[in-house]
Amino acid sequence: MRLHPALADLLPTFLGTLELTASQSASLEEASAEILNKYSVPDEPHHLQLHHKVIKTKKIATNRAIVLGNALHGFKRPNILDVKLGVRLWADDAAAEKKERFDRITAETTHKELGFRVAGMRVWQGHDAPRGGHVDRHGFKIYDKNYGRDELNATNVSEAFRVFIFTETAGIDDELGRLVAQAFAAEVAEVQRALEAVETRMFSASLLFVFEGDGEALREAMEEASKPLPQAEGEGDGADAEEESDDDDDDDDEIPPKIYAVKLIDFAHAEFVPGQGPDENSLTGIRSVAKILRELGGEDA
Repeated sequence: MRLHPALADLLPTFLGTLELTASQSASLEEASAEILNKYSVPDEPHHLQLHHKVIKTKKIATNRAIVLGNALHGFKRPNILDVKLGVRLWADDAAAEKKERFDRITAETTHKELGFRVAGMRVWQGHDAPRGGHVDRHGFKIYDKNYGRDELNATNVSEAFRVFIFTETAGIDDELGRLVAQAFAAEVAEVQRALEAVETRMFSASLLFVFEGDGEALREAMEEASKPLPQAEGEGDGADAEEESDDDDDDDDEIPPKIYAVKLIDFAHAEFVPGQGPDENSLTGIRSVAKILRELGGEDA
């Protein structure tokens, strides 16, 4: 990624790989099972209850994991939206059955006309939101992949972005929501510029949107971000300079509150293709998403 710094900034931070011993794998499996049980339906301990259907979790037979930066770190109540990109979803080496299945998904969803699909999202509903149904015990309303497949089409898909961003019960009114939409639109424009400048092919990659879903915490984070940066002193001598350096180290440990983040994720089928031009397949979806966000932000499309 040294050759494509603009693209690297859009990707999750790669922290290395992790090799687990047999005992560590067992401990991780037990911890995962405990987490899954908290969100399971009765008598089905290893399933996740989402918006429409019960989704079985899958095990991967390996003790090696890629370690990536946590895009949710620093948020109090992160709202999450996964947007699957592309008109064509399968890579060249896909099996015929997979190509047929993915083409059927394209034909039946917003992939065909807009080049993207809402693959899932969760939206915090506020402290007083009633729990149960599609709202989990933490107050998040969960929308699984079937929401984007069954309920959304080219004429109403913008409503999903509105539902994701504007939540009055969580303290996110029209004014605050428009600011979030404008920030996301600017980030997606950066993604578009980055992908138009490189020659890649990414099949079934996604745009991951995250922002602070607690309106009060969101306003506080925005106020914090608007404060001017402290001026560097650099005037002290000897002990004073050393003391200031220690103070700076302490400040570096403090993590500022997060406002929003946009990342490109899911690269199981991605490669650089020199001489073949930008990835118009993914860019079709990115441009569609950018248009929706501009409209929600009150900007001219």
